[in-house]
Amino acid sequence: MGGPRLRTIVLWFSVYILVESAFGVDIKHLNIWPMPKSVSYGYKSLFLSNDLELKTEGSKFSDGSNILKDAFFRTIDVVRATHVIEANTSKIDPSFLLKGIHVVVYSPSDKLQHGVDESYKLHIPTQGNRLYAQIEAQTVYGALHALQTFSQVCYFNISSRGIMAHQLPLTVSDQPRFSYRGLLIDTSRHYQTLPVIKKVIDSMTYAKLNVLHWHIVDSQSFPLEIPSYPKLWDGAYSSSERYTFADAIEIVSYAKKRGINVLAEIDVPGHALSWGVGYPSLWPSTDCREPLDVSNEFTFKLIDGILSDFSKIFKYKFIHLGGDEVDTSCWQLTPHVRKWLQKNGMNASEAYQYFVLRAQKIALSHGYEIINWEETFNNFGSKLSRKTVVHNWLGSGVAERVVKDGLRCIVSNQDKWYLDHLDALWQGFYTNEPLTNITNPNEQALVLGGEVCMWAEHIDASDIEQTIWPRAAAAAERLWTPYDKIAKDPEEVRDRLTYFRCLLNQRGVAAAPLDGFGRAAPEEPGSCYMQ
Repeated sequence: MGGPRLRTIVLWFSVYILVESAFGVDIKHLNIWPMPKSVSYGYKSLFLSNDLELKTEGSKFSDGSNILKDAFFRTIDVVRATHVIEANTSKIDPSFLLKGIHVVVYSPSDKLQHGVDESYKLHIPTQGNRLYAQIEAQTVYGALHALQTFSQVCYFNISSRGIMAHQLPLTVSDQPRFSYRGLLIDTSRHYQTLPVIKKVIDSMTYAKLNVLHWHIVDSQSFPLEIPSYPKLWDGAYSSSERYTFADAIEIVSYAKKRGINVLAEIDVPGHALSWGVGYPSLWPSTDCREPLDVSNEFTFKLIDGILSDFSKIFKYKFIHLGGDEVDTSCWQLTPHVRKWLQKNGMNASEAYQYFVLRAQKIALSHGYEIINWEETFNNFGSKLSRKTVVHNWLGSGVAERVVKDGLRCIVSNQDKWYLDHLDALWQGFYTNEPLTNITNPNEQALVLGGEVCMWAEHIDASDIEQTIWPRAAAAAERLWTPYDKIAKDPEEVRDRLTYFRCLLNQRGVAAAPLDGFGRAAPEEPGSCYMQ
């Protein structure tokens, strides 16, 4: 192992390492995505040891659930996956070798919740006898982000046939701009298997997204097992296109180990036709099947049962109750519902309000805070629980009105951040600003963040990844990076986003080229970095 090839590697590297180190903050020469809050770097490189070590001396985090250890090995796996490693680093001068990563986490807790501290510091030195990258974080979830950043400064060097960290010494101090950085997936319009959902979760971590909004059920299908009401998943497409209760627990656990909260949604009272397949009394009538029957007490008893079961799986503080696109004409056309409306002195729009507010009270009784689509705010915003987060989707200006009324908001306006809109280009994803026209700091604090939405009318396992990526990454930088470091012209980040898209491809994520509409194929032969 100490023959001519190794001597060539060491000689080449000895020359390379003597390049003068120059610190700078010119982010045009950095290929990190999303761009950190603060970064300085040089122009030296180090080999990564073939036996890279994880050290945790001084850390208060015991890692009983192996969150940090598993993340460390995942990081090494994605870095090494690009090529077969031929370099024998045991023969390299230690001053040219990164021996490992030393992680210090100051909180002993692995609790993952909205607002958890995700900040971190990363330093990769170039001087010393035993060189270790240094990570400091308040929580293990900040440390996970640091490992992602570390992975992006590593690359396979074709001359040495080994992995190197470049642009060293590197110092990063980082934290997210918004605490909510979400991606919605829809498993009702098309069923997504557990491996597909897990791949989506993995890909989210590369861009530092932190909320998987699981739109589990809708009019078309009800794929999730609800033990309290076992006939609900009779509304699934087939017996094999279902999630067991244990499956849902597995998804939440898998996501937590990667620093991602899972937001569950049941969309009521509309978008719920599939519920009545197993429980037909939820339909106003067999000819008029949604919204859910507001006059039937069983409707609310069943919602209570669902949320009771949810509370055993979904530990995120928020639950999404939908509330959008409610056509109340069915209630008016159904004799027994119309009679109930008259008895209670309500018109159909008042019954819509009654339903949403009653569902909110049920959710609150299970310890959840509520997210509702914006129609609820547009129709009766002053009546909503003050623990409501309004989810904007219809257009601009909504967040501005919501926070003026003192409610919290999540931005997903469909013209910019709906991934199923294939004509929504990455430049629009990048420039969509959640705080548009919101200048009061107290009101700005009420915007929790934003979310890109992957509605699945035309999405299944065959095309979900290339429809999400790389456009979701453009939004991810908007949600992570400080406003003053966001490029005013998206073309300024094109090369860096192209590099990230190619990095996703190297990691097995089927991210589409930047140019063209969503999930467009490459137009012609060429390098990944030119598409």
